[in-house]
Amino acid sequence: QVQLVESGGGLVQAGGSLRLSCAASGRTFNNEDVAWFRQAPGKGRDFIIAINWNDGSTYATAPVKGRFTISRDNAKNSVYLQMNSLKPEETAVYYCAARSRTSSWWTRPKRYDIWGQGTQVTVSS
Repeated sequence: QVQLVESGGGLVQAGGSLRLSCAASGRTFNNEDVAWFRQAPGKGRDFIIAINWNDGSTYATAPVKGRFTISRDNAKNSVYLQMNSLKPEETAVYYCAARSRTSSWWTRPKRYDIWGQGTQVTVSS
């Protein structure tokens, strides 16, 4: 069973950038979609972006498209989230999650089988 560990969160000013990492252990990623979600205080967990480990295809939601980039490193068995032009309302705990690839991109949290513990991102105004 693969385990996921996020890192790279912290405090950043509005307009700044952060790079989050999601490292897998236990086994290498195979034909999985690896996604990033975020959960603000008192809110639900929202899908933001995902990558398919096999072919590197990506899917991003409208609020982050053009500002956030997801990438993978096969050698390090890791997925990265580069976040630029951050906004205060994007303050949240950021989670990576994985699921076996099907024909569609899934955005509901319950569709993902494996989760990391989350990393806090705070964007100050």
